Amino acid sequence: MSDTTPDGAVAMTARPSEDDGLSPAQLAAKYGLSVSGARPGLIEYIGQLWGRRHFIIAFSQAKLTAQYSKAKLGQLWQVATPLLNALVYYLIFGLILGTKNGIPNDVFVPFLVTGVFVFTFTQSSVLSGVRAISGNLGLVRALHFPRASLPISFALQQLQQLLFSMAVLLVIVMAFGSYPSLSWLLVIPALALQFVFNTGIALIMARLGSKTPDLAQLMPFVLRTWMYASGVMFSIPLMLKDRPQWIVDVLQLNPAAIYMDLVRFALIDGYTSDNLPDHIWAFALGWAVLAGVLGFVYFWKAEERYGRG
Repeated sequence: MSDTTPDGAVAMTARPSEDDGLSPAQLAAKYGLSVSGARPGLIEYIGQLWGRRHFIIAFSQAKLTAQYSKAKLGQLWQVATPLLNALVYYLIFGLILGTKNGIPNDVFVPFLVTGVFVFTFTQSSVLSGVRAISGNLGLVRALHFPRASLPISFALQQLQQLLFSMAVLLVIVMAFGSYPSLSWLLVIPALALQFVFNTGIALIMARLGSKTPDLAQLMPFVLRTWMYASGVMFSIPLMLKDRPQWIVDVLQLNPAAIYMDLVRFALIDGYTSDNLPDHIWAFALGWAVLAGVLGFVYFWKAEERYGRG
C-alpha cells in the first residue's frame, strides 16, 4: 500500500502480516525453529554419546599420554605413584600404628596395595570429574558435542590407568603367595561395576564443579576422609570389633569399601568370604546402578547451561 505526502512524495506503509501479534515461541513453533544449544531428549542424548564414542576413547587416551609427558619416567608414574602411597601407608599404619591387628604380612601387604590401587581409581575419577567442564571451557564453548563426553572420558582414562597398575598388583599378590585361580576372574565384574559407579559420581561432580570451581579445592579433604573410613589400610571388622555392629555395617557397605573388598576377595587367598558383608554383590550392583543412572540424568538436566555465563 502507498500514500501521497503533502510534498508529493509517495510513502509506503506496511501491510498487515499474519505473523503480527505472535509471540517468539509461537513464531518458532510455526516455522520449525529450535533454541540453539537446547538440551536434547534423554534417548537422543544417549544416541549422541554413542555416536561420539570414538572421540571419548581417543580423548581419554590422549589425556593419559599427556599426563606424565613432562616427567622423565613418563608413564611409569602411573604405577609408581600408587606404589609409593602404599609404601607410606605400610610404614605408618602397618608398622608404626599397628593396624594390621595380627594379619600376617603375606595377606596384609597385598591387602593394602589392592586397597590403595582400587581406591585411587575412584579418587582420581572424582577429582578429574570436578574439573571436566570448568577445566575445558575452551573446548566446551568452541565445539558442539554432548558434554557428558568429557567426564565419561576422564573416568575411562582412570580405568586405563588402573589396568596398567593391575599388572604390578598381580605380581605383588603372587610374590606373597596368592597364585592365579578362577576367582581372579571376579576382578572383571568388580571393576566394571566400579567403573559405572565412578562415572556416575564424575558426572555429578562435573555439573557441580562447572558452577563452583572452588569445589576442586575442597574435594581432596572429602576424599581423604572417605579413604580413612573405607578400610584402605586396615580391616574394618577387625579394627572396629569393640564398636557397635551398625558402625561396622555402615562403613563396610559404603561403595569404596565394597569394591575394594571384592577385588581383595578375588585376588588374595587369605582374604576369605568371612571378611565380606552379606549380599556384597547386590550392594555393588545397586551402588553402580544408582550412581550411574542418577549421575547421568543429573548431568543431562543442565546440558544447555555448560560453558555459559
